Amino acid sequence: MAPIPTPSVQPDDAPGSYVGLDEEPARQLAGERGWSTVRALPTGTVITMEFRPGRLNFEVDGGKVVRCWPG
Repeated sequence: MAPIPTPSVQPDDAPGSYVGLDEEPARQLAGERGWSTVRALPTGTVITMEFRPGRLNFEVDGGKVVRCWPG
């Protein structure tokens, strides 16, 4: 039987604090704060809604983060 995977830890962080930052500095800050994965998506991108602990999602418009949510 395969081992049960251990999910990534979700940092105790305020996703709203990334809104207004440029994409690259926001990615770096998220890594420093413990997010294992950062996904940047252009405004209007269609995505699936699966939740992944440890992942931070950025909606980016004109190089700036306009929305941010975990999962």
